[in-house]
Amino acid sequence: MFGDRDQLREQFIKAWDRARNGEEMSALDSALAELIREHPEYHELLADRERALTAEFPPEGGQSNPFLHLAMHLSIREQAATDRPSGIRDLHQRLCGRFGPMNAEHQMIECLGRALWEAQRSGTPPDENAYLECLRRLERSPVS
Repeated sequence: MFGDRDQLREQFIKAWDRARNGEEMSALDSALAELIREHPEYHELLADRERALTAEFPPEGGQSNPFLHLAMHLSIREQAATDRPSGIRDLHQRLCGRFGPMNAEHQMIECLGRALWEAQRSGTPPDENAYLECLRRLERSPVS
């Protein structure tokens, strides 16, 4: 999933179209469609190609970017599947067992976002140890 903003958005839109139309899908399309199914609040947007391609989601608007949100879910699931960084597979499983899969991943997205923001701010690769420690803190936190 590399390319410019419109190409990335188009990939989500096409995967959702293929899923809704019962068309054959690649593994990536299937993964994207599953994430979209789990987020019904994005269905209307993704069904409107032009709106989805042109919509802006500035932070001051108070609305999260659905494409970024879904991509972060995908990243976390890929990390868990490949156990990269090492240990994240077990953390993901334990957090999902404790908080439920969707709630756990939403909390994990906060840690991933923080790690990516810090890396961008410092101009360095993401600090895997800090990221994993953030996830471990989630594991120790009270269930809300």
